[in-house]
Amino acid sequence: MARPSRPEPAKAAGLDPRSPDGRRIERFLESLVVERGLAANSVDAYRRDLVRLASEFSRGGKALGSATTADLAGHIRSLRRQGLAARSINRALAAIRGFFTFLVTLGERADDPAVSLLPPKLQKTLPSVLSEAQVEALLTAPDVAEPRGLRDRAMLELLYATGLRVSELVGLKLGQLRLESGFLVAFGKGSKERIVPVGEAAEAWLLRYLKEVRPGLARGRHDFVFVNRFGEAMTRQGFWKNLRGYGRSVGIASLYPHLLRHSFATHLLEHGADLRSVQMMLGHADISTTQIYTHIHSARLKSLYDRHHPRA
Repeated sequence: MARPSRPEPAKAAGLDPRSPDGRRIERFLESLVVERGLAANSVDAYRRDLVRLASEFSRGGKALGSATTADLAGHIRSLRRQGLAARSINRALAAIRGFFTFLVTLGERADDPAVSLLPPKLQKTLPSVLSEAQVEALLTAPDVAEPRGLRDRAMLELLYATGLRVSELVGLKLGQLRLESGFLVAFGKGSKERIVPVGEAAEAWLLRYLKEVRPGLARGRHDFVFVNRFGEAMTRQGFWKNLRGYGRSVGIASLYPHLLRHSFATHLLEHGADLRSVQMMLGHADISTTQIYTHIHSARLKSLYDRHHPRA
């Protein structure tokens, strides 16, 4: 079964990948792919963070290899002034820390200037969740009499039935489907493999799409499950655009793919699923990541109580 391919080095604005700093960054990113199996999207995000840092240093006449702790702290302050969210700054800091640890490991630096940098505090906000009625309205929004609508119904049903990340959904290949046994194989972050059950409703719509729509579009050219009108693999951007359109049609103003993942996990817990099972289906390495959904569940119960109990 094919694993995610390595991302190709890309020339980013302000930094020549053939420069000393550009080569250091690409060597570091290559190590993330080879040694840690980091997904292409994560590697690209790290590249953007490090290129932004290197470009800022270059404008000031400095090289990454000679960066001091004060230099890096100044860069973090600059990101705050630019209005970057704390989560984005934390990711940039992770990239910077990993990069300088890599330089120390290679012997290109004797000290690590990033080791004492402190991350900004993250606000602990609970993710939004759709109600079951909203999910039902969304799932029935596509016109299944049309090939595009049938494909989109299958994608929405599968996304809600499995809690897949959107990258896992659009990257899904025929060889990952085990519908005769009621599950599929997903590759999550770091190419980690997991088994995810597929419900009967999602399976029925997926099988119908595979029989009635996909053969005429893909014409045997590739093995991606979901394709666009040109027969090419569906992209994250293409699916997101379609999802927003269906959301607007049923009165859900702010709709994004991860909202269905949040709803999948929360609704499972509300119907009695145990936390460990939800963790396995979501592909979370640490159960503390999954525990956020217990807080959502508790908050929703409290809201329900406040609205309906006569003595609330």
